[in-house]
Amino acid sequence: MTTTPSRSAEAGAAARRPTGKNVRWGIAVLIGIGVLINYFDRSNLSVAQGTLSDDVGLSASQVGILLSSFGWSYLLFQIPMGILVDRIGVKWMQRLAAGVWFVATGLTALASGMGLILVARLILGAAEAPSLVAASKAVGYWFPVRERGTASATYEVAAKLSNVIAIPLIAVVVERWGWQAAFTVTAVLSLLFAIAFWIWYRDPQEKASLSTAEYDYIRAGGAQQPSGAEPLGVTGLRQFLKERKIWGLSIGFAAYNYSFYLFLTWIPGYLEKEMGMGVLESGAYAVVPWIVATITDLLIAGWLVDHLIKKGRDATKVRKTVLVVSMVFGLAVVGAAFSHTPGVAVLWITIALGGLAAVSPVCWSIPSLIAPTGAVGTVSSIMNCIGQVGAIVAPMITGFTVDATGSFAPAFIAAGVVLVVGIISFAYVLGSLDQIKLPSQPTPATEPVPDGRG
Repeated sequence: MTTTPSRSAEAGAAARRPTGKNVRWGIAVLIGIGVLINYFDRSNLSVAQGTLSDDVGLSASQVGILLSSFGWSYLLFQIPMGILVDRIGVKWMQRLAAGVWFVATGLTALASGMGLILVARLILGAAEAPSLVAASKAVGYWFPVRERGTASATYEVAAKLSNVIAIPLIAVVVERWGWQAAFTVTAVLSLLFAIAFWIWYRDPQEKASLSTAEYDYIRAGGAQQPSGAEPLGVTGLRQFLKERKIWGLSIGFAAYNYSFYLFLTWIPGYLEKEMGMGVLESGAYAVVPWIVATITDLLIAGWLVDHLIKKGRDATKVRKTVLVVSMVFGLAVVGAAFSHTPGVAVLWITIALGGLAAVSPVCWSIPSLIAPTGAVGTVSSIMNCIGQVGAIVAPMITGFTVDATGSFAPAFIAAGVVLVVGIISFAYVLGSLDQIKLPSQPTPATEPVPDGRG
């Protein structure tokens, strides 16, 4: 299976789909489950914040600090973990990281004050830093270019689906057994995923159940190869930071993350504090936007993007159009600033989040298209590192704004302003999505390289 197919064999494989088992989609589901558990770990504090703050005695500003603290270490470890993913590979990086998720989430359940909760969230952020980077790299290994949109959406949709499942589930757990139980439940789920990933994930050339036909199909379609070039490390990092398209992608992603993490961390708190709801009622309302986001993620970022590219539409125009239009829908968040009833507020948030849902999968599909061989992890980590600025700032600004004004309206308006910056970045800074060519690492002539046309 490790023999490189001839060019004629590659052409034949590219023209047909493999018969028999589609192992690659099983890998996509496994990766998606990992992301699902990741976001359970992130959203548990959002749902439990009301009961936890009453029990521990925290102000809205302190809760905002805790909600953003995950992002501090997540950002700090992004680029080092991205380089490490390129160096030691997806398999071992995720095996180690998933074990630490379990420990960090379990520590939170044992906490009795803000200090230990803060430490546990910092550990969790560091441990989950390589997760989406590794997922992006794994998709680059396992999928031809024409299937990247759907494959990326398969794991990215888990970020939205997690809230559909986690918000009501954790709300019930908190209501019945207290906030500590919410972290115990998510810790157990993290442990189960760590075991599953250890057993089932392998890179394509190591996967015994992968047929030769499917392997050839994946390779002929432009999949990056684990055994290709050496990782670029710090030298490559410096070169990438000079690339305009990486900055355009990263700034746009940071603007998306600002609104996404505002919704992820504060929707339950907003409904409780400003709309006077209880934990269960706010959980029921808060899940609605995430259901819509889950659907639009799969339909727009997954099916529509791949469908248009397969039909021969220009891949750069398709992806950039989806990014810009989705961000424009996100501006509906400003409507929530002027809402006075839960139903109207949730309607505006649903429009905004439903539109924004398509942004992240498209962003995460781009590093595997533009990165040189062996550097998907590094490029992904740069995007996610800069993107985490929005994720860190949004919860804190929202918390301090609520304490200062007693209202969420200024926070929603601020999110709209940040989205305008992201729209400009995607539309005018990102540029074409062709593969970056670095003088230090020429593309091997024998490697099939994605040409961006699908």
